[in-house]
Amino acid sequence: MATEKPTEHNLDPVDWEAMRQLGHRMVDDMFEYLQTLAERPVWSPTPPAVKAALQMPLPTEPTSPEIIYERFRDWVLPYPKGNIHPRFFSWVQGNGTMLGMLADMLASGLNPNVSIGDHSAMYVDQQVISWCKELFGFPAGAGGMLVSGGTIANLVAMIVARNAYQDGVVKQQGLYAHDGQLVVYGSTETHNCLDKAVQTIGIGLDNYRKIPVGDDFRIQLPLLREQIRRDRAAGMQPFCIIGNCGTVNTGAIDPLDELLALARAENVWFHVDGAFGSLAKLVPAYAQQLHAIEAADSLAFDLHKWLYVNYEVGGVLIRREELQRQAFTQEASYLVQHERGLAAGPPALTNLGPELSRGFKALKVWMSFQEHGLEKYRQLIQQNIEQAFYLGDQIKRNPPLELLTPVTLNIVCYRYNPGGLSNEQLNTLNKELLMQLQEKGIAAPSYTVLEGQYAIRVNITNHRTRTADLDALVEGSLTLGKTIFPAGE
Repeated sequence: MATEKPTEHNLDPVDWEAMRQLGHRMVDDMFEYLQTLAERPVWSPTPPAVKAALQMPLPTEPTSPEIIYERFRDWVLPYPKGNIHPRFFSWVQGNGTMLGMLADMLASGLNPNVSIGDHSAMYVDQQVISWCKELFGFPAGAGGMLVSGGTIANLVAMIVARNAYQDGVVKQQGLYAHDGQLVVYGSTETHNCLDKAVQTIGIGLDNYRKIPVGDDFRIQLPLLREQIRRDRAAGMQPFCIIGNCGTVNTGAIDPLDELLALARAENVWFHVDGAFGSLAKLVPAYAQQLHAIEAADSLAFDLHKWLYVNYEVGGVLIRREELQRQAFTQEASYLVQHERGLAAGPPALTNLGPELSRGFKALKVWMSFQEHGLEKYRQLIQQNIEQAFYLGDQIKRNPPLELLTPVTLNIVCYRYNPGGLSNEQLNTLNKELLMQLQEKGIAAPSYTVLEGQYAIRVNITNHRTRTADLDALVEGSLTLGKTIFPAGE
């Protein structure tokens, strides 16, 4: 008696031609959107009705792709974060490119897991890491990995540094397998993702020494040396010094050459957090100041920041690849490499980091490097730095705007100060000024607090920014400042 075969399903389109047309419409819409970007406000708040619509219950029945796309156009597209706009200056966020957008579509279409196996994505990933080694002056045999961003890049570096201590005893026996508490050193300006990394690797925040900075917001070396001396005298084990290459608050660069020399003298790991600032190494004026990167034990960097690649993609380089491999290699019968077939190919990337599932983020980097070339990136980074110095000069020329820190890289911190106000009143005034700049769609700087002073903080890692955009920020700050605090009040 014949057995009836069950109905089998898949998730491919029912109507391929209709889906093809919708796809073309999506691409055309995004081209138009990006081409006319500067004509729209930097940021617009999401209306309550849209927020309510985005709380719909979990769908149980199908919805046509056309309706879903209309919801995207109505609910999502008009209210973006704005970081692709020419006047977006918040935090340290990149802008992406048109080819990068298309590369993400291609990568998503192929949808490979880039961790193991003999397939093209593995070789593209491998080539991108090789290019990054060349970019930062690391040896060809160094280790490295593409990750989601600076947070994971710093975490990977800290794991390798910890596991390399005392020839890998920590990986096998745990943190208490040696005498003395492990200690990490960085400045008070070091990014808070290092706090998370120190907690995650089991060192504990009490054993993360945050050394004060000077007026230039760089680590004070005499205080660092003294802290290491005291810790050793107390029986503790210094094992890592972190150098900042472009702090988030002010763009300060620690004295990397001197930190490197100290790390070598103390026989400790030297890690550089260069999430965005390390890419200033491409600019001749900063090459010598950042030369020590080439000798660091590890480097964290972000390609979606100052290399303008679409989110998300960062990276980490480890000088000695065998230490990176030892830190993460964990044998499993189902991951054993073969001589031929799909299980052959380059060394498994899962042995270089914590992830087994990895998307094809290398493709957009691979395509972007080829599209623009290194020289174009050098010009754009130089342009952003020059724009920051230009903005600093404009603020000096336009009181009551007040520059709060000298411009040293690509970050400008200022406030509106009409005089006669307490620091608390100035902080309140400038917080209101910042919010109005954003709400009115004039520009989107961010904020920080420097020695108790609320600062409007402008980060320029934006390939679309022009000096006219900076002039609009200055003019908007002056106009709104006078409106918020009229003269004589």
